[in-house]
Amino acid sequence: MFIEKVNAKLSEHKSLFIGEDNAFRSAVLIPLVKIEGEWHILFEVRSFTMRKQPGDISFPGGRIDATDSSPLAAALRETHEELGVDPNDVDLVGQLSPYIASPSFVIYPFVVQLEYDKIIHSYNIEEVEEVFTVPIKWLLNYEPYMSLVTVQPVPSPDFPFDKIMNGTAYQWGGRSMEEWFYDYEGYTIWGLTARILKHFIELIK
Repeated sequence: MFIEKVNAKLSEHKSLFIGEDNAFRSAVLIPLVKIEGEWHILFEVRSFTMRKQPGDISFPGGRIDATDSSPLAAALRETHEELGVDPNDVDLVGQLSPYIASPSFVIYPFVVQLEYDKIIHSYNIEEVEEVFTVPIKWLLNYEPYMSLVTVQPVPSPDFPFDKIMNGTAYQWGGRSMEEWFYDYEGYTIWGLTARILKHFIELIK
C-alpha cells in the first residue's frame, strides 16, 4: 500500500522544480509587433524614477501575485498596467520554457502578438520611460557578446559552521555567470532580458 500511495502522489501535478512554490515568480511577454510589414520585438525602458532597476531595458511583465490565476494572467495584468494594452488585444503565440534564474527566482516567458499603434500612445510614464523595437531580422543576424560575472557564496553570520565538515574552513565553490549583451542603436539589452531574448532567437533560427 505504501508504494501505491507514493506512486499516486508522484503521478499528481508536480512543481516545475523543488522550491518553485516558494520562489519569487515573475512572468513576462515577448511582444511581436509588425512595423511597415516587418516583424519587430518590443522592449520597455524602465522609468528613471523607479525604485528598482531604473533605466533598465526589459520585457513587459512582472511579479505573479496570489490573485493571478496563472503566470500568463500575471503577465497580461502587468502589461496592461505598464503599456495600457487590453488583455483582449493580446494574441498568444506560444510559451517558452521557464527561466530558472536561481532556486528562488523563476520567470515564465510568453510570446505574443500586439498592435504597435495601440502601445506607443498609451504606455504608463510612471513605470515606462519609453518603448522601442528591434527588427527580428536584425536579431537573427546579430552576434551578442558575453562577459562573465563570478558569484561567490557568502554565509550569513549565524551559519551553523559547527554542523559541517571543516567548519569555517569549508571551501565554498563559486560559479561564473554568463551575461549577454545586445547593442542596438544606442540601447543595450542585457541581464535576464538578454538571456531570454537569446534563447528565443536561437529557437526561431
